[in-house]
Amino acid sequence: MSIESAERPDIVRLSDVTKEFRVRKDNSLKDRIVHFGRLGQEHRTTFTAVDEVTLDIQAGTTVGLLGANGSGKSTLLKLIGGIVSPTRGTVQTRGRMAALLELGAGFHPDLSGRENVFLNASLLGLTRDQITERFDDILAFSGIGEFIDTAVKFYSSGMYVRLAFAVAVHTDPDILLVDEVLAVGDEAFQRKCMERIAQFRQEGRTIILVSHAANQVQELCDRGIVLSHGEVVFDGSANDAVRALRNVLEGRRADEAQPDETERAIQVKSIELFDAAGAPTDEIDVDESLTIRVNVDALHRIDQWDVGFSIDTPLGHMVLASNTEMVGAALDPIDGPRPVDFTIASVHLGEGQYYVNANVVGISEPISHGLSQGIMFSVRGGDTSTGSTSAAVRIGS
Repeated sequence: MSIESAERPDIVRLSDVTKEFRVRKDNSLKDRIVHFGRLGQEHRTTFTAVDEVTLDIQAGTTVGLLGANGSGKSTLLKLIGGIVSPTRGTVQTRGRMAALLELGAGFHPDLSGRENVFLNASLLGLTRDQITERFDDILAFSGIGEFIDTAVKFYSSGMYVRLAFAVAVHTDPDILLVDEVLAVGDEAFQRKCMERIAQFRQEGRTIILVSHAANQVQELCDRGIVLSHGEVVFDGSANDAVRALRNVLEGRRADEAQPDETERAIQVKSIELFDAAGAPTDEIDVDESLTIRVNVDALHRIDQWDVGFSIDTPLGHMVLASNTEMVGAALDPIDGPRPVDFTIASVHLGEGQYYVNANVVGISEPISHGLSQGIMFSVRGGDTSTGSTSAAVRIGS
């Protein structure tokens, strides 16, 4: 931590915060009727969404909350925003807060967009004169146009997000809370939102966001907090947090992986990786050559078939894909085991871990099979850039 960040006052403090939810086991109407009047403890269970979390967030920092689905990220954001109260522990915040936690939260479906702007902004602490003064800027940022006077119940999810974000960022918040709702907007609007968040950073505002996009967290955040089963398992720099998240997801996916025991006429049996020297590997340097071997097996002769592969980040974002049809490779008929090698002359991937998937498709006989996350490898280096792709960056005239 730098001296500058150490001198910043805390704007959010969480002390041993736990949030528990009571879950009924009789979810159907029939169950509720049958058990009515005699619901004992055996028909209820307690789910701990956030488990004894202690955090201090300094003013002017941008914090990314990361974790798998169900890890407690959104619940923690709602606790900070005061949307839900902790079961145990204390949450302290200071300053004006604007929250984008759920699609359309704070909007009345029967009111027009214009009326909801005034309603939502007033809930966030603005006077009517302040809202009137900023209304044109809010409308321009949202891009809603003539639909501003239409009831919001007729809005698409993207229009909801546009208007809600536009209101939030024009209320002059000290703390901005952003959940995954921004993923609903189109790419151009997402970039517009990211630029406004970057502007907030420069102005010294505090931003806490939940995102599954590792590149967004690395680009925008000073700090990353990784949650697993409601507990904080990592708290540090954004780049280190993304690496920690990948380790968490790798462990979770390994537990969930199920073998494909179905016998098919043609199958992907396994995936192997080889370095430039032809040796088996699970780690390469940035820009090094990599050969992906897809081992296919056929129970009987298949005359026409194709094989493909893809490389994903642990968050499921595809960074590279190809197949034998795309590269113009004509495969001989297959009748038994057959390896197919794809050689990537220079792997321009950023430092981190990646999964390789493969699939095979019968053309003369309609059948297909895929192997998801068949093998994992790591990329070393890439000190001059971050992200899913690698590039040599230098300073020059």
